Amino acid sequence: MPPPPAPSPDAAIRFLTAEAAAEPPGPSFSICTLVNDRAQYAAMVESFTAGGFGPEVAEFIALDTTGNLRCDAFQGIPRLLAAASRRYVVLCHQDVRLLEDGAAVLLARLAELDRLDPHWALAGNAGGTAAGGLAIRISDPHGEGQRRGALPARAVSLDENFIVLRRAAPVGLSADMAGFHLYGADLCLQARLAGRSAWVIDFHLRHLSPGRRDVAFDRAQVEFERKYAQLFAGVRRIRTTCTELRLRRSWIGQWLRRRRLARLQG
Repeated sequence: MPPPPAPSPDAAIRFLTAEAAAEPPGPSFSICTLVNDRAQYAAMVESFTAGGFGPEVAEFIALDTTGNLRCDAFQGIPRLLAAASRRYVVLCHQDVRLLEDGAAVLLARLAELDRLDPHWALAGNAGGTAAGGLAIRISDPHGEGQRRGALPARAVSLDENFIVLRRAAPVGLSADMAGFHLYGADLCLQARLAGRSAWVIDFHLRHLSPGRRDVAFDRAQVEFERKYAQLFAGVRRIRTTCTELRLRRSWIGQWLRRRRLARLQG
């Protein structure tokens, strides 16, 4: 068989090196926020800058969700992520304020995750655990200096007030959801589907809002539960061009898989 023809010299080709595919160098952050109150946002930026997130460490990216630019979290966050260029992306509310923990502490906590789990994708300051409990490190209207659980704690959901995304382990939001609620849980489930993890870390800040449980939240919960309940509902088998994948567990299916693996290994 003759060799394939060489590409046209006019083709736009770029070969990545191993270094180019690695994490962006330097301890840098993209601080990304959905904004509907510019005074609140300015106070947030001032708080982060005072906490060590200066120009040499961080870039601040805001998306105004008001007026003609109106959009929700599931529409706006992908735009923020596309604009971010730094090693870590911090999604945070406009009404969070740093306390004693700043950029140096956050870097130390993320380095700890690197040692614990090289596949981590998300980190936050509050969330739910697989055992059904909560892991929390925050001050908000519900209480000062709250600390629950042994941190860092592996999480199945993260509160949206403060979430760190690792750009070397990209995770996206569902395209078929809307609103401003439960995108932290959605990110965690998307990470889990990708074989990655989420963690609650010991990073103490203040959130000025107690959170809001309203009709929009209840509607978002119904839609979230419906989406993930139906995601694999009825899907027992997936046919590929070379095999058939079985997704429903049964004792005979597990036994057959073990036999097949034993033959391959033996």
